[in-house]
Amino acid sequence: MSSITVSIQSTKNPSILKFTHTSKITNGSYEYNNIDDAKNSPITQQLFHLPFVKKIFVSANFIAIEKYDIVTWDDVQEEVREQIEVYLNSNDIIIDSAQKSPTKVAIEIYAETTPNPAVMKFVSNKMVASQTFEFKDIDEAKTSPIAVELFKFPFVKEVFISQNYISITKFDMAEWSDIGQEIRNFIRTYITEGKILISENATPVENKNTGTVSEDLDDISLQIITILEEYVKPAVASDGGNIQFASYEKDTMNVNVILQGACSGCPSSTMTLKSGIENMLKEMLPDKINSVIAING
Repeated sequence: MSSITVSIQSTKNPSILKFTHTSKITNGSYEYNNIDDAKNSPITQQLFHLPFVKKIFVSANFIAIEKYDIVTWDDVQEEVREQIEVYLNSNDIIIDSAQKSPTKVAIEIYAETTPNPAVMKFVSNKMVASQTFEFKDIDEAKTSPIAVELFKFPFVKEVFISQNYISITKFDMAEWSDIGQEIRNFIRTYITEGKILISENATPVENKNTGTVSEDLDDISLQIITILEEYVKPAVASDGGNIQFASYEKDTMNVNVILQGACSGCPSSTMTLKSGIENMLKEMLPDKINSVIAING
């Protein structure tokens, strides 16, 4: 049996880190507020002995930990990662069904409009994916069971899945006022039942569309990527979309980016590119940027 590797992933909440791993460890999701709650989970009890651990969330392929402010994650995250990795490689019991189970986390889904009228963002109160995935049709969705099911609705055109939301692009044949509640209920039921959303062999958008390896990129391209990651992606993610660096043309000083999710085909994306992203890049990289050109994903 191959060993389990645990990696560290940051979240939007600086107090919470996710420790993702390469093996499905449980069906469903569980939340523990203290060591007494964790009677049915030996790994969770063990982690609560660390004095800085405030709350623990256990899901199929990650353990998320919220800490108290007495320490910084930089000081303790490697210790926690190693502890989880050692446990997962030497113990089979993550949730002991013989013990009284804590109440499964109640899943809430709410619909949120986006600047793109064809796209609705369905936000979950719990993580749904550790990376970002985009599916243009049911054939592309073979690695995502929930996307396959969503494409069975005749009005679903595209599916975009990120950390705590699913963005749906609809065909013009339907109105959100007619179909929004149906999609919301379906997603909530699917996640509540603990079904697999994304297969382990699914390819995240970061690994699609471009074969560029960071080591092969010039300094300006690397600076552009850093700016997009730090300043642009969080903003477009809040609107249910994603932006990805495609290329930088030295001779024309043009930047090509790929728009995904709600950003793809959005009527306001041109304005966002010109008045927002392009101006930001020109200001932060003076005399290096001429124009930003969008490619719809």
